Amino acid sequence: MKDLNERGLENQVKGTAKELKGRVRGNLGDATDNSSEHIKGRTEELKGKVQKNFGKAERKANPDNV
Repeated sequence: MKDLNERGLENQVKGTAKELKGRVRGNLGDATDNSSEHIKGRTEELKGKVQKNFGKAERKANPDNV
């Protein structure tokens, strides 16, 4: 079983990747004037930010980091 530090790091990395992917998708939607892709991209970017921040919180909550 993974400890909080490992899970937190994993969530940070996955969240950052999702955030970047969403930013690219949103920008592509802007460039092609496709509002649907823009919205989907920004939504994915927001989900990535939430996951990344959740990972940071997990790492801070790890009692081994104290």
